[in-house]
Amino acid sequence: MNYSETIQFLYDLRLFGAKFGLENTFKLAVLMGNPQNRLRFIHVAGTNGKGSTCAMLESIYRAAGLRAGLFTSPHLVSFRERIQVNRQCIPEADVVRLVNEVRLANHDHAATLFEFTTVMALKYFAGQACDLVIWETGLGGRLDATNIVIPLASIITNIGLDHQQWLGETREEIAAEKGGIIKPGIPVLTAAEAPALAVIAALAREKKAPLTHVGPPPAGSPGFGDDLPLSGDHQKLNAALARAAVAELQPKIPVSATALREGLASVSWPGRLQLIRQPDGQQILLDGAHNFAGAEVLSQALAKYFPAEKRTLVLGILQDKDWRLICRQLAPLAGKIFAVPVASSRTARPAELAEVCRAAHPAARIFTGETLQAGLTQAAGDPFVVVTGSLYLVGEALELLGVSPAGRHERGLNEWRPKV
Repeated sequence: MNYSETIQFLYDLRLFGAKFGLENTFKLAVLMGNPQNRLRFIHVAGTNGKGSTCAMLESIYRAAGLRAGLFTSPHLVSFRERIQVNRQCIPEADVVRLVNEVRLANHDHAATLFEFTTVMALKYFAGQACDLVIWETGLGGRLDATNIVIPLASIITNIGLDHQQWLGETREEIAAEKGGIIKPGIPVLTAAEAPALAVIAALAREKKAPLTHVGPPPAGSPGFGDDLPLSGDHQKLNAALARAAVAELQPKIPVSATALREGLASVSWPGRLQLIRQPDGQQILLDGAHNFAGAEVLSQALAKYFPAEKRTLVLGILQDKDWRLICRQLAPLAGKIFAVPVASSRTARPAELAEVCRAAHPAARIFTGETLQAGLTQAAGDPFVVVTGSLYLVGEALELLGVSPAGRHERGLNEWRPKV
């Protein structure tokens, strides 16, 4: 298979949905020689901030001279973003090779895309002799395919209401699922708050896993202010969590103060409060804000960093998110709103988004567009545009704006429907 045919094979795996459970992943890993046994991991779960915290940890350990693997999802543009070594995406040739290896070893038995990709990543990181892998969960934790590893440390960034239809209706239920990554005797760090914190603490006690709770850093602390390139007060808490994890693992993986500082100062994570300045002076802010907590963070960031800007909102949200709450949170922030579809079968209808936005902000001028491109075109003359509501939408915007190379329509690989 060539690369295009390989991507099509991965597309076809979506037919198997996303089945929660570890049996398939363990079987696949055995067939591939259990590559996870040759690697060290930091396992990261949580509702929001997983990717940013992973990016910070990867940057720190890379600055410390380690060969660092990074496994995250979803991707913004290219499938290759999910598997990186020293922030270099897996080459196309290696995607082709590994898909063939896993496919032949599996004898074409049913495996979900995420199970397949998880084992591909393990095989690649082991082949690349990674010193450490920063390992992000996909959905939940307890039954997530990534949970076949025994990490050096487990991190649970925070607990919010998202994916309730699969993880539970309350923060306590969601915390129990995400807390499933806690392993006996393995340190766990979290920035979660009550009532979820009590659930995580109970799981840690049960498994005799040392627990560190991380709170917001004091104002003016070095490494948490203007020298942190990721914008937003929430990123300061993510940085505190990353620093605490590095401190916890210092006896096993020493990191100098210089490497810690340089790693945080050079971290990059696209699509999160990412500001793009166009040649004509227009500013476009891209932010995933794919759940209510993310929408709150975006609101706070706009108030702090862009209080005087006359804002235009380009909004697209997935139907299976709390899109009404997100609309109510974001609509009052802009005088003009373009509701657009996400390029996904799961998209909320622009007309429905517009209706909720209109009720939340009657004074705003609200329009609908058939595509994101149409929304961006109509907003071309506006000085400050915020594109938000879904990471899928942000990924499409990165392509349309020429910030990221085209991903051969690989964003569709983010599509999934759980089969419990």
